[in-house]
Amino acid sequence: MIKEEIRKIIEVAAKNLGIEVPDFSVEKPKEAAHGDYSTNIALALSKQLKKNPNEIAKQIASSIINKLFKKVEVVGGFINFFLDDRIFNENIKQVLKEKNKFGKNTVLKNKKVIIEYTDPNILKEFHIGHLMSNTIGESISRIFEFQGASVKRMCYQSDVGLGIAKAVFGKIKNSLYSWQDAYVWGTKMYEEDESAKKQITELNKKIFERSDKIVNKIYDEGKKWSLKYFDGIYQKLGTKFDQLIFESQVADAGKKIVQEYIGKVFEKGKNGAIIFKGENVGLHTRVFINAEGLPTYEAKELALAKEKYKKYKYDQSVVITGNEVNEYFKVLMAAMSEIFPELQKKTKHIGHGMMRLPEGKMSSRTGKVVTFEFLLGEVEKLVQEKIAGRELSEKEKIEIREKVAVGALKYSILKQSIGCDIIYDFEKSINFQGDSGPYLQYSLARANSVLSKAKTEKIKCDANMRMHTNNTNANVSDLEKMMRSFPEAVEKAGQEFEPHIIVLYLTELAREFNNYYAQNKIVDKDDEFSPYKIALAQAFTQIMKNGFWLLGIQAPDKM
Repeated sequence: MIKEEIRKIIEVAAKNLGIEVPDFSVEKPKEAAHGDYSTNIALALSKQLKKNPNEIAKQIASSIINKLFKKVEVVGGFINFFLDDRIFNENIKQVLKEKNKFGKNTVLKNKKVIIEYTDPNILKEFHIGHLMSNTIGESISRIFEFQGASVKRMCYQSDVGLGIAKAVFGKIKNSLYSWQDAYVWGTKMYEEDESAKKQITELNKKIFERSDKIVNKIYDEGKKWSLKYFDGIYQKLGTKFDQLIFESQVADAGKKIVQEYIGKVFEKGKNGAIIFKGENVGLHTRVFINAEGLPTYEAKELALAKEKYKKYKYDQSVVITGNEVNEYFKVLMAAMSEIFPELQKKTKHIGHGMMRLPEGKMSSRTGKVVTFEFLLGEVEKLVQEKIAGRELSEKEKIEIREKVAVGALKYSILKQSIGCDIIYDFEKSINFQGDSGPYLQYSLARANSVLSKAKTEKIKCDANMRMHTNNTNANVSDLEKMMRSFPEAVEKAGQEFEPHIIVLYLTELAREFNNYYAQNKIVDKDDEFSPYKIALAQAFTQIMKNGFWLLGIQAPDKM
């Protein structure tokens, strides 16, 4: 990475001047006039050396002589670096040579990572909270793989507990209910009818113990339906899990772990439940075994951590959930640190924000759940309307409708920092000209069209025939400069667990390509530099494809 090369060059220059190197940054300046990279080392040294930062910057800059730079200048205490033009040309050649490997690095080589995400409960619908977790988890999985890690995707699903018992209760009382309706009705009865509450509590134990053949049959049919239903959605979203683990698989083990540590980590509560006193570590108390003697989510999570490590000796375990359980996870991690300290150190929890429609937050408990299928269907309708008048075959329209709708949803989720809430804007999300997934897909389709025309005109790309905007050799185009930054965006996204860094990069890159397209006739038999312009278009399509893969977004060939 050139950024790291520049850092080393600065460190050597400072040491040669007898200066102790402090912590400093090397970043891309916001203004192009300030170079390709800039460092604040002089500002960091100002207090230490008790000198004017501009003087320090000039002293360091004057000692830097390297073919990497066309120019090194000092402005306001910052040292600005202008890369030599050949760097950008070499990058284009590298993109065309490496293709789908461009941007990969070995930062996580030989590291084993297990990423848990999505986690829908059986017998309930797949809602937009699951969509959030799935989109983020799949993107982070791909970013880690792109950096050399061996990644296992895991989905942990609730298949026992009161929520399941409420749904089964509803289905027993009315077999014509859908599972979602059965759950809503069962929840209502649990809250409003003491007799029903008692029956559901007893049913919960029967399901957990598998002690009733009739209940088992209804439950097993529901679980089979759920898994098939989820698989259909994962196929649309481009996710394939390596491992499914269910709560029922870790329930007994979780209970045993808690019982083993009573008096050491856990204690008995007033009603006979086993609790973890979170207040002792600045958190809150949580129940790990309830008054009926059943393990709670918390107990099962302890066994899950152990089960994950047993199946896959990971270096890191990443768990992605909605941020409404952030405090719960803090308590869980505190308990885990006393029982499995090494596993706790390897575990990272990421809490994402909520997606809302303008009407407000969804709630599966009240039946007002916003399902993924409903949301996708609404977006597909809008996309269909948008492309209705275009000269496309029916097959092409179906492909565009499906890929653009999913892309619009994923982009809307990933363009924000993970912890932020999202109010989904239907119109903005499908805008072909703005900050949206369809805008990126449209930009790629435009570049594909350019390459198709070049093929028809029999003009081959040639990255060696170097030229710049408006056929002058004065400046490297902004498009060429932007394409060089993709590997850095990938590495930063991995370091910060933030796919939105790649989204922002691709959006800026698409904008630069469209500006270049507007200012230059790329395919032109009469232009001796056309082969190089075509090389830029081809490099652009490759980077966009690599970026789309990292985000889990597919792009249609035409739009």
